[in-house]
Amino acid sequence: MSKQARPRIYNRAGKRVEVQDKTWYALQASGEATERVIEVFVYGEIGAWGITANQFVQDLRAMDDGVSPVVAAFNSIGGDLFDGLAMHNALSRLGERCTGRIDALAASAASVAVCGAHRVVIAANAMLMIHNPYTYAGGDAEDFRRVADVLDQTLEAIIAAYKAKAPDIDDAELRRMVDAETWLTANEAVALGLADEVGDGIKVKACLGQGAVLQRFQHAPAELVAQLDEPPEPDPELEPVDPPQVPPVVDSAKLALMITQRCTAAGISNLIEPLLNSTQLESEEIVLAGLARAKAVNDLCVAARLPEFSAEYVAAGLDAAAVRARLFDKIVTSGKGFEIDNSLPLDDDPAPKVQAKKIDQPSIWSARQAAHTGKSHSATGARR
Repeated sequence: MSKQARPRIYNRAGKRVEVQDKTWYALQASGEATERVIEVFVYGEIGAWGITANQFVQDLRAMDDGVSPVVAAFNSIGGDLFDGLAMHNALSRLGERCTGRIDALAASAASVAVCGAHRVVIAANAMLMIHNPYTYAGGDAEDFRRVADVLDQTLEAIIAAYKAKAPDIDDAELRRMVDAETWLTANEAVALGLADEVGDGIKVKACLGQGAVLQRFQHAPAELVAQLDEPPEPDPELEPVDPPQVPPVVDSAKLALMITQRCTAAGISNLIEPLLNSTQLESEEIVLAGLARAKAVNDLCVAARLPEFSAEYVAAGLDAAAVRARLFDKIVTSGKGFEIDNSLPLDDDPAPKVQAKKIDQPSIWSARQAAHTGKSHSATGARR
């Protein structure tokens, strides 16, 4: 007799999503002997946007009996480095009964976490990515020096985590690969000692739609981005067979007026034209979704102090995740903002304060003098 729990898989938004044939843990009977295997799925971002180290450790502790094998399966783009290190240490404490499994991707902080397992199995079509810790900052020169020191220290923690898994790896070569943001295939990860075995390749259908988020990295493989952006395949057994329907008549003028009125009311009139182009006025549902998306995109751009990009992003049809990734890259390259994290800005971040422009008294005085002089000349000419 076997017993299975309902799936508990975390996506990057912090919500639980159900995925076929994936369980948080399972009890299976084989003959007269019963073996209890605990399976933990880390599918999504690590940290506040997905599964935190505290949640991971508490849930694992509640299930662990101290003797059962534990399988930690990863399909994650990474996230908070310190949460990744905490997960690494939690898996390491389990000793030989812990197996880390890379089902599709273990990138950044996720690569640090999975290397805490005693044995790591990576699917034949999966990848492991290692890179430097990075962040963004603001402040004076001393603030930046302190940030640089912290990044140097966290780099050493990352190197130590990888070398704990692969003690024979050449230190100089490891640091070169980390500095270059290296994407390792299954065979390359095994050759380096960061994984122990190449497993069967599988197509993971969870955490799809994260291709846009991967654009924050410099060398993300194009085929991986495309795979994560693929829509999930429909299950023919669950798809209802409906009779053909006549498409409804679309009132384009009404939809165009809706966009104009709602954008004007929301103070985003500059997004009217991009919305008309991106929605093509196909249906009321598409227009309403476009209006909601445009509002979210504009809020993100304003919060990032880059409102000039909102029209471009709306016209391109980008969703909030893709916009966050692009804004993150722009902020990083411009030297604004700072936190040691791969996760994206929160939706409820407060809008930036707008400071009033200082009065330029000399300019005002010069303008008034010029106007007064002009009137005097006009009056003199009239008298002549």
